[in-house]
Amino acid sequence: MDRRFLTVLGVSLLFALVVSSVFYQMTARAGSPKKTEPSETRDVVLAAKPLGVGTTVKPADIKLGKIPVSAFPKGAFSKPEEVIDRPLISNILMDEPVLEGRLAARGSGLGLAPVIPVGMRAVTVRVNDVSGIAGFVLPGMRVDILVTGQPPAGLGTMTVTPLQNMLVLSAGTAMQADAKGQAIQAATVTLLATPEQAETLTLANNEGRIQLVLRNGSDQTIEKPPGREVAELYGGHASKKKAEPAPAPRPRQRPVVTTVAVAPPPPPPPPDQIVVIRGTQKTVEVVGVGSGGK
Repeated sequence: MDRRFLTVLGVSLLFALVVSSVFYQMTARAGSPKKTEPSETRDVVLAAKPLGVGTTVKPADIKLGKIPVSAFPKGAFSKPEEVIDRPLISNILMDEPVLEGRLAARGSGLGLAPVIPVGMRAVTVRVNDVSGIAGFVLPGMRVDILVTGQPPAGLGTMTVTPLQNMLVLSAGTAMQADAKGQAIQAATVTLLATPEQAETLTLANNEGRIQLVLRNGSDQTIEKPPGREVAELYGGHASKKKAEPAPAPRPRQRPVVTTVAVAPPPPPPPPDQIVVIRGTQKTVEVVGVGSGGK
């Protein structure tokens, strides 16, 4: 056999072996699972059960969990002592991280006090099934306030809308819906108000009858209703202005007396006379009863 042929065949086999070895190593590397290094984790404070608004966090309400450092929420806590004894201003679900934005400052008060923003007030008003929208008032809803009463001008009973878009903080003593998410039957409703609105609401609650009107929470429009009077319910046209005082009576003028000159009556006609001559005597006699003369 030719030596040249054997040399070419041997080189070809060697080349094929090298190529097959390289291809096998590449395939083995691509198919083998990559080894992942364990990521660094960090402790995070979680809610051990659902927590409602106004709740003061206790050790039994929280637990520690593990979370990757890259996924650590902004405002979360790693130490339980950082959240214990702080009131909640927002609801927290079970296993949800406790965030700074959902907590009030430690010592800011209990119950409803931490929920009230600085500069605002919480005002409680009495309601019944009708004025309280038949129990459909829930914390977080928005309502308008209607007041029915008699204004001092004496225009009769009138209904006006002095306050609008008021936030409901609580119904009765509850600051959230019940366990089933149902409305709360309550004799009082607490509203969030400015100091000026608090004065108006207190005066309306004492001087008139209050009616709550439920509105859409996304509706921020403030209307300007003119108010309604009793006469308008029966087809009358109530005056929109305050009653004007009756005009003062005009002073009575004395009648003008005109003096008219009256002409004197004409003199009476001279009486009839008869001249009588007797000798040398001449007498004149007047004709008429009871009169005579010379």
